[in-house]
Amino acid sequence: MKKKIMLDFMLVITVCVVALTLLFAAVTYNLFDQRVSEMLELNARTLASLLESGAQRDAVLAPVTGELRVTVVAPDGAVEYDSEADASEMDNHAQREEILGAMENGQGRARRSSETLGMSTYYFAVRMDSCEVLRVAKEAGNVWSLYLNAVPFVLLVLVGMLALSFVLANLLTRRILQPIEQMTAHLDSVSGIARYPELEPFMDMIQSQHEEILKSANMRVEFTANVSHELKTPLTSISGYAELIESGMATGEQVGHFAGEIRKSANRLLTLINDIIRLSQMDSPAQELRLEPVDLAAVAETTVEQLSMSAAKMNVTLTLDTRPAWVSADRQMMEELLYNLCDNAIRYNVRGGSVRVEARPVKEQVIVCVQDTGIGISKENQEHVFERFYRVDKSRSKATGGTGLGLAIVKHIAAKHGAQIAIDSELGRGTSISVTFERLNRS
Repeated sequence: MKKKIMLDFMLVITVCVVALTLLFAAVTYNLFDQRVSEMLELNARTLASLLESGAQRDAVLAPVTGELRVTVVAPDGAVEYDSEADASEMDNHAQREEILGAMENGQGRARRSSETLGMSTYYFAVRMDSCEVLRVAKEAGNVWSLYLNAVPFVLLVLVGMLALSFVLANLLTRRILQPIEQMTAHLDSVSGIARYPELEPFMDMIQSQHEEILKSANMRVEFTANVSHELKTPLTSISGYAELIESGMATGEQVGHFAGEIRKSANRLLTLINDIIRLSQMDSPAQELRLEPVDLAAVAETTVEQLSMSAAKMNVTLTLDTRPAWVSADRQMMEELLYNLCDNAIRYNVRGGSVRVEARPVKEQVIVCVQDTGIGISKENQEHVFERFYRVDKSRSKATGGTGLGLAIVKHIAAKHGAQIAIDSELGRGTSISVTFERLNRS
């Protein structure tokens, strides 16, 4: 990155030096062109005035010979006098641009270039009272020769600027990248790092991503440890009971009892694995929601029917209070959400208790609420109940086959649908969990 920034600096400086040099040469040439033209006009008018006053031609024109080329042209275009050539051998000048201009308008000017010699000749002609035309001319380098003459200077300046730009680019690059390098070395604490206002959003984003990565890594480590612990318990039970049966220590009714415990542990293990797989699927960014119109009232009714036997075993009464409540959602996830809420309400209830399931529209929202008369959750535990493997009553969870992942799955599903979760609970009085969705308008 440093190398690229330095090269960019040097490239910009190089382009600027070359562009400024060419611009300076062009401006200088234009000024030079203007000065030469003005000087020729002044000399031509001065000489013409002297000749018109009756002064001798040789006396007037001889002093300027060598600095200027002076030509006198008759009205018919014949050359009468030239300070650098034999007038009798010269062609007729009637069609020369500057001569035509002088004959028609009183004055004329022209510039003719020689690519071979790299020179330009400037001409200015003025018509005298005698109708003769006095022309003065001067040679000067053309624009290309001026640019070529400037090449050594441009190269010298360019080398100096590149050397200076190398030093400045190195210093500026270090200053620009210093906060980033410091932050890279101290991602855990960036409070003491000097920041540029332009870099603050970028640095905040990097720090935020770093914190998210650390948090995600910690969660994964914790999740792995929890999974290992949770899998170990039923596997230990299965291994222990199987060993008793294998060794012959279990006889008669004990064999049936131990086999039943093995089956319970195996079922618990399967349930746990299924929940873990489901959570992993939800954590994957590749999982897409299959949104469709879903009536949560119908889903709630189906869920109550599915869990009626579980409720009967726990001597828990299930009641429904629903009205058509349409949302745009993934149907399978809605079934999982309601199933986990109702299953939890049954597992952590008391014998003879009740579970009330509600699904109803309220203005522009749909509220699903599962209320039980179970053991309840203390205030300090309520903020943790949606964490993975968190159990309010661990002994009760193991007795009822709970995995501690049901409400974590509920939280994931709600988050994916942009829904809000609220919990209201009191120890010994029961728990009420509600999920609020955006209502689907079916008009």
